[in-house]
Amino acid sequence: MKRALLPSQRKTLTALGENIKLARLRRELSSEQVAERAGISRNTLTKIERGEEGVAMGYYFRVLAILGLEKDLLLVAKDDQLGRALQDAKLVVGERVSKKR
Repeated sequence: MKRALLPSQRKTLTALGENIKLARLRRELSSEQVAERAGISRNTLTKIERGEEGVAMGYYFRVLAILGLEKDLLLVAKDDQLGRALQDAKLVVGERVSKKR
């Protein structure tokens, strides 16, 4: 059973697709050129540029690589502020034991 994306998730994926399309256009590459270089169909590239959820992550990566943006994926969750806050909340500062015996 497939679960639908939440509206905020859909918006994020759509924005990603739009950013990919803008990057392609800035490089003056046609959809045919990018699709061929990525080893995907033009239809799949169109789905990526629309931010459709049914496209495999690997295809998104291939297109980003063609555009020279694959390293941008390394920025995802790099500065995980929520995760760090949760981790810090679990850290309990204990009392120090005197070094004198």
